[in-house]
Amino acid sequence: MKCKKGVEMKNGKEVIMKNGMRAMKGVCPHCGTAVFRIMGKAK
Repeated sequence: MKCKKGVEMKNGKEVIMKNGMRAMKGVCPHCGTAVFRIMGKAK
């Protein structure tokens, strides 16, 4: 179950989605679930 609070992810990796937007994929340091944050347009 997700802890549902704003956390700083660990093992973050930047990815580019199919639509060209950048995002970060990582892991929650508290509960170990996946964290996905959209950052904006790719440069």
